[in-house]
Amino acid sequence: MARSSLIVVLAASLLILLSTINILHRTPSRNGQHPLNLPVIQHPLPNSPKPPKNATPPTPPPVGGSTYLLGVGKSDITGPVAEINFMGYADPSQLGTGLRQRLYSRAFIVASPDDPEARFVYLVLDTQSGDTAVRHGILAGLQDLGGDYARLYGAQNVAVTGTHSHSGPGGWLNYLLPQITSRGFSRQGYEAIVRGAVESIVAAHEGLAEGRLRVGVGEVEGGSVNRSPWAYLANPGEEREGYGGDVDRGMTVLRFTHFVEGGERDVGMLNWFAVHGTSMLGNNTLVTGDNKGVAASMFEKSTGDSAFVAGFSQASVGDTSPNVMGAYCEYGDEAGELCDFKTSLCGNKTQPCHGRGPYWGRDDAGTASTFEIGRCQFQAARELFDNSTAGTWTPINGDVVRSLHHFVDLSTYSFTLPNGTLVHTCPAALGYSFAAGTTDGPGAFDFKQAPDDPHASPFWRAIGNRVATPNDTQKACHGEKIILLDVGESSSPYAWSPNIVDVQLLRVGQLFVIVSPGEATTMAGRRWKKAVHDAAGAALLLQKAEDDEVHEQPIVVLGGPANTYTHYIATREEYSIQRYEGASTLYGPWTLDAYIQLTRDFLPDLLSASTPPLPPTLLRGPQPPINVNASLSFITPVIADRAPFFKAFGGVTSDVLAQYKPGETITATFVGASPRNNLRLGGTFAAVERFEDGEGVWRRVRDDGDWSLVFEWKRTSTVTGTSEVRVSWETGWETGGWRRGDWGEGAKHGDLMVRGGEEEEDLRGLYRLRYFGDAKALGGSITPFEGVSGEFRIL
Repeated sequence: MARSSLIVVLAASLLILLSTINILHRTPSRNGQHPLNLPVIQHPLPNSPKPPKNATPPTPPPVGGSTYLLGVGKSDITGPVAEINFMGYADPSQLGTGLRQRLYSRAFIVASPDDPEARFVYLVLDTQSGDTAVRHGILAGLQDLGGDYARLYGAQNVAVTGTHSHSGPGGWLNYLLPQITSRGFSRQGYEAIVRGAVESIVAAHEGLAEGRLRVGVGEVEGGSVNRSPWAYLANPGEEREGYGGDVDRGMTVLRFTHFVEGGERDVGMLNWFAVHGTSMLGNNTLVTGDNKGVAASMFEKSTGDSAFVAGFSQASVGDTSPNVMGAYCEYGDEAGELCDFKTSLCGNKTQPCHGRGPYWGRDDAGTASTFEIGRCQFQAARELFDNSTAGTWTPINGDVVRSLHHFVDLSTYSFTLPNGTLVHTCPAALGYSFAAGTTDGPGAFDFKQAPDDPHASPFWRAIGNRVATPNDTQKACHGEKIILLDVGESSSPYAWSPNIVDVQLLRVGQLFVIVSPGEATTMAGRRWKKAVHDAAGAALLLQKAEDDEVHEQPIVVLGGPANTYTHYIATREEYSIQRYEGASTLYGPWTLDAYIQLTRDFLPDLLSASTPPLPPTLLRGPQPPINVNASLSFITPVIADRAPFFKAFGGVTSDVLAQYKPGETITATFVGASPRNNLRLGGTFAAVERFEDGEGVWRRVRDDGDWSLVFEWKRTSTVTGTSEVRVSWETGWETGGWRRGDWGEGAKHGDLMVRGGEEEEDLRGLYRLRYFGDAKALGGSITPFEGVSGEFRIL
C-alpha cells in the first residue's frame, strides 16, 4: 500500500519517543565425524527426561472432587531470533542475536463430561502479552481445522494470556504503537505464535480424558517486590492493612490429574503468581522465556514425564518487579544510593535509577538473576506439589463449566459507582510518566514519574505535538493524567491502541478466573478478585437456599495480560499519583471500576448449572479492527546468504578444545546463515551430543530447550551476506558454578538442570556440538545444512 511522507515522519517521530522507555545500560581427526562413522540418535523435542533414578513416586493428593474432561498440550512458538526487535522495553536497538531458550504455548482444557460445549481453553504463551490479532488468528485456525475444533472452540471459551516476558521477538501485535520500535509488523513471528498456539490446543484436545482438579496455595520467597510503593501507599490504609504486604506472595496452583488403573496420574499444573518478566535486562539480545520460562522448564523436567505440561501464568503483575534487591542510582553524583522514593530519580535524572536483581553486578544481561527468580517460582510450586498433608489441596467440585467473553468499547462507557456517582471512561491515552519508564527499564530525556511540570523535558517540548493533540474534553476525562500520547484518538494509518477491549471470565466448580487484558496492579487485582468473590458468593448462597445443594466458597484468580493488551490497570488512588502504572492506565481514572462493573454485569452467565453454556463461537459486542493485512512493515528481509571464499556452510571456523572440566564453557564457531530462513519450530538450532560407548551411538543430550546451551548469530558482512554462528555449552549452569561465578573446578553436579530427579547426573564423557542451519540463495531457495564440532571430553 502507498505510504505518505506524513505517515513516515509520524512513525519516525514516535520511534524516537518510544525509545525513551528503554534500558540504556549496554551493558583434522576433529572434523566432526566419529572414526567409526556411527549413527546419531536424536530425542524428540522437547527433550524427554529420563525416568528418575531411585526416585520415590510422589504421594498422590487427597481423593475427592468432581470429574471433568481434562487435557494439556504444548507447542513451540519461537519466532525469528535474529534482527527483530524484542517486545517489552521498547528499545529499537534491542535486536535479537540468538537464542538461550525456546518459547512455547501451553494449553489447558477443562470440559464437562456431560456437555460437549461446556469447556474452556486457557493458553499460557511465553510472550509479552496476549494480543487481539493473535487471538483472532488462533480462533481462525481452529475454525479452519473444522469438526470438533470449529464447533467446540471459539470466542467465548478461548483465553490467550502471556507470561509478560520482555526477552522475545516483537512485531506481532495488532496495533501501531507497539509496532513502531519493531519497525512494523513481523508476519513470520505472528504466524509462529498462532500456529504453535493452535497446535498446543490440538495436543490438549487429543489428550482429553476424565480426571480431577485440585487447587492449592503456596508462598514464593524472594520472588518479587513492589516497584511503585509510593503509589501503592495512596490506597486507603484500612484496605492495605487487610493484606500481607504491597505484593502478593501467594502462588495459586491448579493440579490436573487423569484417572488411570489403580488411581490417578498427574498430567499438568497451572499456576498464577505475579512478577514482571523483566529479569533479563534491556541489553539482552538472546531469546528466552524470562523467569517464568525458566520455572516452567524446570518443573516439567522435574516430573520425568515428557508429556507433563506446567503453565506459570501471570497474575496482578502491574507494579511488581523481579529486581528484589531494590532500585539504586547506578552512576552520577548519587551512585550507590537508593533512588528517590517518590519519583525514582537520581539527582533529578531518570536513567541512572535501576532495580537490582538477586545477582546484580554481573555482566550477563540479567541471566543469573533470571534463573534465580525462576528457580524461586519452581521451588514454591514443586514443594506444594509434593505436599500431601491434609488440607493442602482443595478438590474442585461442581458440575458447572462455563466461560464468557464480551467486547466493550471503553472510549465511551458510562456507569454508576456504588455511591451513585455517574462516571465514564475515556478514549485511550498515555500520560507523561509513561515515557519515564520504570525502575525495571528507566526512560531517557529525563521524563520523570509523578511529574510536577509537564514541560520539564526539552525533548517533549520538541516533539510533543507530532501526534494527535487531545482536546479539552479528553484532557478533562483523564483527570490527573498529563496526556503525552493521545493514542485512542489516533487512527492514521490504522489504530494506534485499542479502545475496544475484552471482558472474559472462566469458571469450573468453585474456581473463577478473571482474564485481564491489562497489567492490574497488586491492589487493583485484589479489588477485582474481591468483587468477583463477593458477587459470586452471594449468588451461590442464594442458589443453595433455592436448590438445597452445597456450594463451595468461590476461589478467584486473575490471569493476564490477555487477549488484547491494554497496558495497565491501576486503582483510582494510584492513578492520582501518576507514576508509570497510573500514566499507562489507558482509559482514565475509572478504568478499574469499569472492569469491575462489567465483570459483575456479565457474571450471571457463569452462575447457573441449569442455564446452557453460551455457544462457543458466539461474538458479543463491537468487534475490534484486525490489522494483520493492513500493518506497515519496514523489517528488512533476508536477501541471500553466502559462505566466505573456500568455505562451506556449517564449516567450523573455531573449534573446541580436546578436554574440559565440569563448569567450563565449551564453544565452537561455524560458517552460518540467517536463522530467519527457518525458525525450526519443534526443532533446534544447536545441540550437544554424547557418545554412548555401550550402544555405539551419538545421543542428543542438550538442545535449544536447555538454558545452558546458547545459540548466537552474527552478520559478518551485509554486502556479501556472510555470517557466523557460535554454539556455547555453559556447563557452569549444571554444576552450581553459576552461583559463585565459578565456572571451573570444584563445583557439584546437578545444581540447576532438574531432570526428573537426576541430581547426580555425571557430566563426564565424550561429546560434540552440532549446528543446524538453512541458507537462502539469491533466487529464494532455502537449503538446510549441518555443522559438527570436533570431539571433546569432560573429565
